[in-house]
Amino acid sequence: MTGATIKRDLRTGRPLWADSPGLGVRTRALTQAISVDVAVVGAGISGAFMAHELARDHSLAVLDRRRPVMGSTLASTAMLQWEIDLTLTDLSRRIGADKARRAYLRSRAAVDDLKQIVAREGIRCGLKPKGALYLAGDEYGWRALEAEAQARAEIGLESRYVGPAELRDTYGIDRTGAIVSDGSASADPARLAAGLLRRAGDKGARIYSPVEVLEAVSDPDGVTLLTDAGHAVRARQVVFCCGYEIPKGVPTPGARIISSWALASEPRTRRPTWLRDMLVWEGSDPYLYFRMGGDGRLIVGGEDEESATAHEDEAKLKRKCETIAAKLRDLLPDLDFDIDYAWAGAFGESATGLPQIGPVEGMDHVQAVMGFGGNGITYSVIASQIVGRALRGETDPDADLFRV
Repeated sequence: MTGATIKRDLRTGRPLWADSPGLGVRTRALTQAISVDVAVVGAGISGAFMAHELARDHSLAVLDRRRPVMGSTLASTAMLQWEIDLTLTDLSRRIGADKARRAYLRSRAAVDDLKQIVAREGIRCGLKPKGALYLAGDEYGWRALEAEAQARAEIGLESRYVGPAELRDTYGIDRTGAIVSDGSASADPARLAAGLLRRAGDKGARIYSPVEVLEAVSDPDGVTLLTDAGHAVRARQVVFCCGYEIPKGVPTPGARIISSWALASEPRTRRPTWLRDMLVWEGSDPYLYFRMGGDGRLIVGGEDEESATAHEDEAKLKRKCETIAAKLRDLLPDLDFDIDYAWAGAFGESATGLPQIGPVEGMDHVQAVMGFGGNGITYSVIASQIVGRALRGETDPDADLFRV
């Protein structure tokens, strides 16, 4: 493969973040039935933000069938964007201009909130502020992006359209146009989640692992979680933050599962100077997205499929990563890199690109967060805020945007 080679000792199927330092989180076995104010099911990034938010006001148990952080969080490429998979103009057509505006502004605020949490808690996760470059593609051409940039600017979002000449001169990319925006970031998602769980533990949260929740049974006074440990967990409130792995008895209206693939180059890969400070994605379906890690690795993803199981196909992993590398080489012909890691994962999506956050229909005292798509970490922040306010008896002004 000219311009990108696959190492013979390629760590196939192992996400880059699995080898991150500092992933230790204190856990305990579930050796007896327990009762708490709130049980959070899932110890990935969404469960970590939720636990961090709730532990200050409630007695809290976090349950996961794996070790903390070892689920779909590891498959993330951790592009911490406020830009939603569906453009502001398209989202306005789907849900109305006012709701679309609120969704985009809330997403933008969530990235700032995330940065503040990391700074305040002193979490070492390689967080780096970045801009974003959204390239014209086969789904959104230059005219659509020009209109999108204007729509964003009109509601105060830091976006501007650049034409093909500026795109070539500044970025060395031959496309018909792009949107340049500010206010995004990148991080190591595993270290971020682990750090949040440790801070929640400092506030009294207890993390049980491995414990699989088999079924949730609600009644007027609370929820009983039946587990494979043979001991029940009784909670006044339960919040499911387990991605696409929803236990029996919890309805998932409108959610769908997709598969996605990613790769990481060897560290200290030579790259254009501008790429150090930018996240890049394109208006295509499927779309390519990439960034640089703090150690100089290229982190690249794409080739999504609407399948809940395609990511399990080991033969497909190699083909998908070859395709991703070839697309990147076509876009930036001067890149020359060796693929060090290749992995795949499943993610939840929704028709609007917005997550589903809130009470579960037909189940008292149960909240769920699902359908995070390409903005999983940003939406995890929003979910923790919405649910946190709900459990304090308050109403989040944007809760209606994300109803399950």
